[in-house]
Amino acid sequence: QVQLVESGGGLVQAGGSLRLSCAASGRTFSNRAMAWFRQAPGKERDFVAAITWSTYYADSVKGRFTISRDNAKNTVYLQISSLKPEDTAIYYCAVGRSLEVLTTAPGYEYWGPGTQVTVSS
Repeated sequence: QVQLVESGGGLVQAGGSLRLSCAASGRTFSNRAMAWFRQAPGKERDFVAAITWSTYYADSVKGRFTISRDNAKNTVYLQISSLKPEDTAIYYCAVGRSLEVLTTAPGYEYWGPGTQVTVSS
């Protein structure tokens, strides 16, 4: 059974940093895109970043967020820096159906339960 578990969220002041982790179990995903999405209260789940052999970012996080993966550990990371109050959301890890990078949630097959990131001003 595939399971994704995010960790590393928390409360941080504006300008601060966090490192989110997503550990996958049940199978390996070296041949799949892995991504991070986020969802703020009352809003849709938005694409943040994805990684295959390359990295992809939403315009709103370029230069502040860095996605990486360790295939040996079946883990994907999201280093988030220069945080802003508008970055407050639940951050979700997702695994795609292939190496194709899609920026909408239906394109992803497996999801973690999410980790809360709250940025205070």
